[in-house]
Amino acid sequence: FLDTDTIERERGITIFSKQALLSIGDTEVTLLDTPGHVDFSAEAERTLRVLDCAVLVISGTDGVQAHTRTLWRLLERYGVPTFLFVNKMDLAGADRPKLMEELKRRLDGGCVDFSAPPEEWAEEAAVCDEAVLERYLENGTVTDGDVTHMIRQRKLFPCFFGSALKVEGVDDFLTALSRYAPVPDYPADFGARVFKVARDAQGTRLTYLKVTGGTLRVKAVLTEDGEKADQLRIYSGAKFKTVEEAPAGTVAAVTGLSRTCPGDGLGFEKNWTGPLLEPVLNYRVELTDGTDPQTALSRLRQLEEEDPQLHVVWNELSREIHIQLMGEVQMEILRRRLRERFNMEVDFGEGTICYRETIANAVEGIGHFEPLRHYAEVHLLLEPAPRGSGLTLAADCPTDELDLNWQRLILTHLAEKPHLGVLTGAPITDMKITLVAGRAHVKHTEGGDFRQATYRAVRQGLMQAESVLLEPWYDFRLELPAEQVGRAMSDLQRMNGETAPPETFGEETVLTGSAPVAVLRGYAAEVTAY
Repeated sequence: FLDTDTIERERGITIFSKQALLSIGDTEVTLLDTPGHVDFSAEAERTLRVLDCAVLVISGTDGVQAHTRTLWRLLERYGVPTFLFVNKMDLAGADRPKLMEELKRRLDGGCVDFSAPPEEWAEEAAVCDEAVLERYLENGTVTDGDVTHMIRQRKLFPCFFGSALKVEGVDDFLTALSRYAPVPDYPADFGARVFKVARDAQGTRLTYLKVTGGTLRVKAVLTEDGEKADQLRIYSGAKFKTVEEAPAGTVAAVTGLSRTCPGDGLGFEKNWTGPLLEPVLNYRVELTDGTDPQTALSRLRQLEEEDPQLHVVWNELSREIHIQLMGEVQMEILRRRLRERFNMEVDFGEGTICYRETIANAVEGIGHFEPLRHYAEVHLLLEPAPRGSGLTLAADCPTDELDLNWQRLILTHLAEKPHLGVLTGAPITDMKITLVAGRAHVKHTEGGDFRQATYRAVRQGLMQAESVLLEPWYDFRLELPAEQVGRAMSDLQRMNGETAPPETFGEETVLTGSAPVAVLRGYAAEVTAY
């Protein structure tokens, strides 16, 4: 019903998140189906930000895989209440007690098997919260309200077992979902979170958002530059209906917005945080059919709107287009999408690692721009910031020295493009840039002058600072037979990796640790080989 794209049909995997509407008793449910393949985890992460509740589907024959752990960490990060459904229990090798033990050990001790009658799991559920346990010891019951409260607090994770193919265990699961799922209280003020941008068959740009407060109405002004919601569409699979208004909790596709990006907030949601997952591989796009680079760039930019993690970059010096990807499957899908949507053939050069640069000491950068009849001067303070904090911008400049409108313009120029470091030309990060002084001329300053002065100030500051190159590392979990552990540990030591002491579970030994992406990239294939 949801995997309607031809590539999804062929491969039998979900690539694009989709939406379906269904009713369970009196409860209206919007289901957002996300990709399970690791290459499309950025698409899944964007959707997690708008969920009231997640249903994590786990394979009964494979159990908790490495990617299951990544998704679990993301659900934890965004505080999403989670139900678990263990699928494929009709297949040989699906061992329920063993799976339950694995869920508790590898995900959370609050995982409780809910597929038995309530009196059988009540005590185990009560243990997840002290106050509930006290009440349970007094009167011997756990109320629906207690269960919902613990799920909302992420202390309790109800687990269900069944087979989707044979529709076993599904009804019990849906009944429990409508009975225990926490429903949020939405504020009266308007707010919405954008989680996806796509285009329909006619090429109309669609902004998918969830209304998190108030009501969204047709023709409401949604952006600072006055763009309106022309049409509100409620999708279910490939079909949609248009509505005049969408109350809080609704997931809608809005037409008429040309500059929105996944991750944007509207109304009171303006400041929500950026994604956790980032691609670490950079590829050169080779235009094998002779397409003009500028035409190719504009087409790739359209796809980048839909998946911001592509990070399409035009390198002016080498006149090459570079793109960032999560892996081989995503590369293959991208190639197909360009062929089907734009009739354009591309190839990808050898992948390189995405490095970042930062600085080790605080410096002041000064940018000056003064050709004939132009004038602008900018002073920026560049300071190192904690790892993973990204780039923060601030202004600490008196308005009698530089008007507020010029100050805003300088901050806009700082934010409008990735600034490159001076060591390897990699984008800068983990830095605080503060506007401390500036000067304009009454007659000769134009808007573009401050763009030049700002870029120059950043560069001049970076030239003076002590630069630091940041290399991406992977966290890994490696499951091996005991006799192969020695080989793996010596490999990881040779790669400059860091490993925790091995843990043994039955026949398997587990190594966890971290290592540079550069050496770990092809290691999974090597492990499979030995």
